[in-house]
Amino acid sequence: MEQLDHLITKKIRSTYGKRVFSPIIYCIFLIIVWFYTPMRSLMHPMEISDRAQIEALAADGTRFISTTLHDLNFTGYTQSRFGTVTGYYYYTMRDDGCYLVILSPRTCEEGLPQIREVHIRASIRRQPESYALLAEHLSDDLNWTKKGFYNTVSDCIISEPGFGRIGSTILLACYFISGVYAFLSIVLFTLYALFPVFSPASRQLGLYGKRSELLAQAEEELATLPQLATEDMYITEHFFIAFANKSVTVIPINEIVWIYKHSTLHNILWYHFSISYTLHITANKHLYIQFPKNMKSDIDGIIDYLSEANHNILVGFNEKNRKAVQAMPGVTRFTDGLIAFLKQKI
Repeated sequence: MEQLDHLITKKIRSTYGKRVFSPIIYCIFLIIVWFYTPMRSLMHPMEISDRAQIEALAADGTRFISTTLHDLNFTGYTQSRFGTVTGYYYYTMRDDGCYLVILSPRTCEEGLPQIREVHIRASIRRQPESYALLAEHLSDDLNWTKKGFYNTVSDCIISEPGFGRIGSTILLACYFISGVYAFLSIVLFTLYALFPVFSPASRQLGLYGKRSELLAQAEEELATLPQLATEDMYITEHFFIAFANKSVTVIPINEIVWIYKHSTLHNILWYHFSISYTLHITANKHLYIQFPKNMKSDIDGIIDYLSEANHNILVGFNEKNRKAVQAMPGVTRFTDGLIAFLKQKI
């Protein structure tokens, strides 16, 4: 009995105390990604001037920059992907040498002969696969030797399409949205662990009355006289209590309207090695909860006891009970897809 004293509160604290570690680890991972990958420069590309040494930046690992380029001349060559032109090759002179620049079709208006000035966000691509082929053709066009071309033109290409605006935006959005979600999870899980009355289990109880009073009543009944107990499910005089699915559930028995079970066959290749059972409970106030991977004897005992404790509970999954539950006000509606899935399982 001492083990059941304040068991609900203890389970809420321990459940969310454990769950908080995953988002903490993920936030640490995001911090490492921010400082040790190009993610930070993707968000805030380095603003560089004409005097910046691009080759030196590339050697230091700088991949994304923001810069203003002057006096660009079209080479006559384009970059294509899957038959679509994605960039136009230009060359420009900077204080630190001559560079090849790939501009997006929109920036260069699909191949303007000359561009006096343009500000772009770009990536620095050092010796890309296309560089050797481009050097060969450009040196022929300019009547240069390949050696002269390599000595004059840097092997770093400034690529505006390489910055990947759409891809970068999606990547950054996923990064920050997942980071915000992880941070909120840390805050909420910590709050639930410190103040169980604000946890989802307590909020569910709040659907049927004052949450603090109902929680205290459930704690007292569980500690003094549980009517039925399995490994992780309990029934008291007025409540069904379960500690499963990394959560805590407390439901007043008189609010339950439908209970049933379905079986799941677990197999590896062609060998069937076990069957588990899932308990489904539907209650008023649009509450629907399932408890998977239980023993048949445990679930049968729970169903039998609940049906005896509340004779208004519908037992078993069939079309008659489904239609009866759907006709009840304030009860969860089920989609046809879910019904078809359950028919296959039962």
